[in-house]
Amino acid sequence: MSIIEVKDLVKEFVVVRKKTGLAGAVRSLVMPDKKIVKGVDGLSFNIEQGDIVGYIGPNGAGKSTTIKMLTGILHPTSGSIQVCGLSPQKERKAVVRQLGVVFGQRTQLYWDLRLGETFELLKRIYRIEDKKFKHTLDMLNDVLRIQDFIDTPVRQLSLGQRMRGDLAASMIHEPSVLFLDEPTIGLDADAKHAIRQFIKTMNRERRMTVFLTTHDLDDVEQLCSRLLVVNHGHIVEEGPLDTIVNKLAPSRLLVIELSEESQAPEHLRAQLVRQEGLKLWYQFDKAGITAAELIADLSGKLPIRDLSVQEPDIEDAIREVYRTTG
Repeated sequence: MSIIEVKDLVKEFVVVRKKTGLAGAVRSLVMPDKKIVKGVDGLSFNIEQGDIVGYIGPNGAGKSTTIKMLTGILHPTSGSIQVCGLSPQKERKAVVRQLGVVFGQRTQLYWDLRLGETFELLKRIYRIEDKKFKHTLDMLNDVLRIQDFIDTPVRQLSLGQRMRGDLAASMIHEPSVLFLDEPTIGLDADAKHAIRQFIKTMNRERRMTVFLTTHDLDDVEQLCSRLLVVNHGHIVEEGPLDTIVNKLAPSRLLVIELSEESQAPEHLRAQLVRQEGLKLWYQFDKAGITAAELIADLSGKLPIRDLSVQEPDIEDAIREVYRTTG
């Protein structure tokens, strides 16, 4: 059985349109102009244990709304959710013991407590045994290096330190599923690297399932084995990252640097799209010819000094999804 099962999920919000001016405000109060907006519209997907799944989409696509329903914060208008075999809405207390949640723009740490005191408080909330708590905290320190600031009040932590503290807090009870909503937002390169390494380590050593929403496509490239692309509340693309990129951007570029001037030959399965001095750019479809075959064909006709193959840009591929489904 999948660790997360979502079927025909819908979440509707009632939005009141307010009129301008005093008369409009009174009219809106007496006879409000209500409109139903679907934040999520018929979502269905399954996630297996140990998967790291990227859930991406433009602003307002329904990403955060989905996470809030999967964690029991919001109730769906219709549809069903099963997380670890339980309903987050009907059995929330049992479900939250299996979940870790990090919202990048909202901390779960207690602002006036030392970071270590927050962990102690969570230990009591989750009723974790002393020996198990110490072992988990030692393991989290090995990966996240939190010992250097564990005695610092949360309000004095840097953004990167706070995010590492949030990740440790979400893992203190050893959950089966980790939900991450923009975990690297606003962080510098070193902090992002530390957090990505933490996610990889937890996934590898504990087979922890990770559900990640992000606008940082480097997170997606480095972490995710599978991608769900959502727009207007429903899934528009689904599958491995490479498959989605190949589908939306099947062309590659072979860039050739010549040792001397030469006439660029034509090729039946590649197109010369650019020529500048001693540099040539051939565009080819991976399904029609491999890079090795194209290089072999051209190497006998050109004095090649150097060459490289440019893969499609993931950002271009994802933008194409947003554009065609907008």
